[in-house]
Amino acid sequence: MNAITPLTAVLFPGQGSQVKNMGRDLAENDSEYMYWWTKAEAISQLSLREVYWGGDDQDMADTRVLQPALTVTNLTLWMHAAKKIKTDVFSGHSLGEYAALAAAKVLDVEKVLELVSLRGRLMAEAGAPDQGMTALLKLSQEDVEALVETAREQSGAELIVANYNTPGQFVISGQKPALEAAAVIAKELKGRAIPLPVSGAFHSPLIAEAALELQVQLKKAEWRTPQGKVFFNVTAGPEDNPESIKDIMCRQMVSPVRWIEINQTQHRAGCRTFIEVGPKGVLTKMLGQNLKDMDNDWTGTSLDTMAAIDEAR
Repeated sequence: MNAITPLTAVLFPGQGSQVKNMGRDLAENDSEYMYWWTKAEAISQLSLREVYWGGDDQDMADTRVLQPALTVTNLTLWMHAAKKIKTDVFSGHSLGEYAALAAAKVLDVEKVLELVSLRGRLMAEAGAPDQGMTALLKLSQEDVEALVETAREQSGAELIVANYNTPGQFVISGQKPALEAAAVIAKELKGRAIPLPVSGAFHSPLIAEAALELQVQLKKAEWRTPQGKVFFNVTAGPEDNPESIKDIMCRQMVSPVRWIEINQTQHRAGCRTFIEVGPKGVLTKMLGQNLKDMDNDWTGTSLDTMAAIDEAR
């Protein structure tokens, strides 16, 4: 039997990983990184630094501002880390997938900033008072999928599993009557239902109209073969054909995030070192749960600041 060659996977987090002053230490210490913040502000036409380096939590949660700001944070951290780290595999959770595409040279950094700025605006505008998302904790995947089906039937409203984050953490997305019915069922099953502070039913068919507008720009972009393997949210597997990648990304905004499968598939493909590049370490914490049934032969590290990257040398 041939031995698996150990691979290193870089993970980029998505919405919910934002923190105050993210990316500031890098930008204020190197003009290369500050350039990308100013470029992101010019593209988005938003005061990203004013919000994240001096604003409040409510402003930081605005998806219009959040998506370009988190992406430029992820990418400047990556630019610094890439000077010393050799990587083989890339993936990103939801929004983080765009940083993965830039890191793997599938898309230019500037194009990624354009796309996530548009994506943030479209998702904010797609929000509706009768839509939302809820995190479900302490329930199995089987229970969650059955719960969603029952809540949909009881309410007559749209509901899907939007995020498969860990075996004990899922996010459902849909219309409020279905979300409310799901919360009641979750409590009966001894689980927890936590409404999320988002403006719409993201990663569901309810934002299909917004996704169509993003697809127009995705189809215009220049897609290249990845330098390394990229594992995608929609398929939970790798893809290296540029046309296929474009098609996958056109479906990403309305499709579930299959993060449990991504981590497990990466491990089966030989990934033994997982490095999260982003401001909070959210994905690193998920690894232990997602890989608990795998051999305990892997390590996970979070590189969330310039100091953390420099100390890892």
